[in-house]
Amino acid sequence: MARPPGHGPAFEGRRQEIIDRAASLFAKKGYAATGIAELGQAVGLGKGALYHYIGSKENLLVEIQDRVLQPLLRQARAIDTLDAPALVRLRLLSEVLLEAILARLDHIWVYEHDYRHLTGTNRKRLVRQRREFEWLLQGLLEEAFEEGSLRRTDPRLAALQFLNLHNHTYQWASTRGPAWTAVHLSGEYCRTFFGGLATDREALDELDDRARELRKTLDEG
Repeated sequence: MARPPGHGPAFEGRRQEIIDRAASLFAKKGYAATGIAELGQAVGLGKGALYHYIGSKENLLVEIQDRVLQPLLRQARAIDTLDAPALVRLRLLSEVLLEAILARLDHIWVYEHDYRHLTGTNRKRLVRQRREFEWLLQGLLEEAFEEGSLRRTDPRLAALQFLNLHNHTYQWASTRGPAWTAVHLSGEYCRTFFGGLATDREALDELDDRARELRKTLDEG
């Protein structure tokens, strides 16, 4: 939701705090079970003042979804255009996906469980963006098949396997040790996933180093 005209940084800062608190409440209780009165109490605002900041309860859900998907899509689009083998770009996509998951565990819980409560154009936009991310992933897998680094299989099934391996990390990530960073988990996940499809398993030994170099290009872009 765009900032209303005439509202400065203080307004925006307060609005972001409300979104943070809403994500925490929705993750604990669910979007449907969390009322506006409860949210207002949690942030110290009456109903009228709360609506002044958020517009509607559904807008909060939109904001939470966008915090997850918008930066992830931007990075995925950028990775798709990098000049590198598809397998290296897939390793990098794995890493930025895990970074998004680990950075906002409350948001990811809401993203995975409560998006169905979106309605109308809000839901259509979210579904379209989710599909775009899946298409980008599937396109990279198809490139890897064409390049011969992965044996050919059903690209849709391969994409779903890749996503299933990553997307459920949020369910246990709060208990992970400090060594289980996005980079470490991505390396482990990709060795597991690619190991079953790789045409040259020895090439996987260089994958983390090549992804690290490619990450510099992404961050500088």
